[in-house]
Amino acid sequence: MTADPLAEIVTLLQPSASFSKLVEYAGRWRIRRDVEGRPVYFAVLEGECRVVGANQPPFIVRAGDFVLSPSSNRQVIESIDAPPHGVDMLPVELGEGRFRVGRTSAPVNLRMQVGVCSFASPDAALLVSLLPAMVVARGEPRLATLMQLVGDETRQSRPGRELVLERLLEVLLIEALRCGADTASVPSLARGITDDRLVLALRAMHTRPAHGWTVADLAAEAAMSRSAFFARFNRVVGLPPMEYLLTWRMALAKRLLRTREFAIPQVAARVGYGSASTFSTAFARHVGMPPARYARDGAAG
Repeated sequence: MTADPLAEIVTLLQPSASFSKLVEYAGRWRIRRDVEGRPVYFAVLEGECRVVGANQPPFIVRAGDFVLSPSSNRQVIESIDAPPHGVDMLPVELGEGRFRVGRTSAPVNLRMQVGVCSFASPDAALLVSLLPAMVVARGEPRLATLMQLVGDETRQSRPGRELVLERLLEVLLIEALRCGADTASVPSLARGITDDRLVLALRAMHTRPAHGWTVADLAAEAAMSRSAFFARFNRVVGLPPMEYLLTWRMALAKRLLRTREFAIPQVAARVGYGSASTFSTAFARHVGMPPARYARDGAAG
């Protein structure tokens, strides 16, 4: 069965909802978010605003747009007419799951459904590095619907709540990543899977991580010359093919080691290493500790 790289990455991240809320904005306002690397996402229901992210030019989002920041530490969202200084504000709770930003006497000029989630995977930083820093999807009403479902589930205490939330967030993240307009310009896995040549190599790596892949083998999967494939992969995905393969193998190895279901030689074989010693050396160099210690500490945690 052919693997789906994007679905595998999102599933390994183990997303869980921290909160989802409806926020109304009025007058001139500015919000500065520092969420310690936790993923932030929002759907614009009415109005428009300006988003200022780190290391990228500001952009405008409008009703029907969806923004996902898988690893955003700092982000500014402001009204279109916000002055350069002096209007930083904090949301005020109006009721369960409903907040307001700005003066209560001013007319509402923006409504958004805002969510923050977390990734339970210990490998989150490694996996998120394969995703774009910010995704903007325009005119995709399914994303707002999914956010509404996440919000409803967050506020209820139904049986199976955590599992339902995890699955809803997986679908939400995958949908945002595969339809985001900005993924076309930012090197990432999401951009790689939309490339009709590179996706063949990516799927091959994910389907058969134990195979002794070389750049030439992967280029053949993509029906390209070795040099053309290497340059295109590096440009589109954002890192060389063998570095991507190593990152993916180490993520799989960490997951297998944490379960403690397999001995180190078995883990080595499953992620493409011919001997336990070779695997142990590569793992220690990449992770910073030997696999035996990681398995012990990971299981204890």
